[in-house]
Amino acid sequence: MARAATTSDPFNAVAEPRRREILEYLAASERPVEQIVIALKLAQPSVSKHLRVLRDVGLVHVRRNGRHRFYRTNPEAIRPLHEWTKTFEKLWTHQLNRIKERAEKKELDKLISKEEKKENES
Repeated sequence: MARAATTSDPFNAVAEPRRREILEYLAASERPVEQIVIALKLAQPSVSKHLRVLRDVGLVHVRRNGRHRFYRTNPEAIRPLHEWTKTFEKLWTHQLNRIKERAEKKELDKLISKEEKKENES
């Protein structure tokens, strides 16, 4: 099965780390392109290219004010990404809890072993 074009699929669009970084930065508030360039230390043409892809898939909205463009995230378009990752959050929470329990049991076993060793030496 052919992979969807980056410009038609939000999942492919956010596969690019710089686009995720831009989305994270825009999550706080609407920002002009110039501010994104400075804050993320990326070249302006690169930021514009990434913003166009994010806009094309609907993950960001743009507002013009004179010659300036202001971008903000589109929470409705981001929701499917969030819901999909929540599936894996449950898995990872379960796995991390198992690791924690195993580490705590191992630590308890060490303490018991030390106590038994001390009692045997007395």
